[in-house]
Amino acid sequence: MTTTVPFVPSGIDHIVIWVKDLAAAKHWYQTILGCRAGYDYPEIAMTHVWFGPVLIGLWDADDARAAYAAPTTNSGENVHHIAFAWHGCNEDAVLDHLQAHGIAVTRKMRQVGSRGFGLALYFRDPWGNLIELKGPPTYQDPETVT
Repeated sequence: MTTTVPFVPSGIDHIVIWVKDLAAAKHWYQTILGCRAGYDYPEIAMTHVWFGPVLIGLWDADDARAAYAAPTTNSGENVHHIAFAWHGCNEDAVLDHLQAHGIAVTRKMRQVGSRGFGLALYFRDPWGNLIELKGPPTYQDPETVT
């Protein structure tokens, strides 16, 4: 059965990632992914960073101030990975940057994303979250061209 929603999907507003040690997490996301500082909410052990137009909440799962929302092992709260799009340099420059920071790319492949087919680099942040850096499309999927 198909239903019609009363709103128009307009994109992802923000994402929240569980981490440990907010200062270290903020530094890692700024240093490795080039995020810029966002909002801070110390009363709930959360800080935000911006990845381009996307707001990322970094929430400290070990801090008592976040205990009311922290996931449990059986909570069902999980995400397989988060894909961050990039452009502005070649593939080797991105790989060199990751290697210089000791980031082990666990998988390198070409696959589809919202902008078309292109390079996908997978690695984990220090808190175990699987990150994909999605390069610019080498060709666009006709479904994504408007």
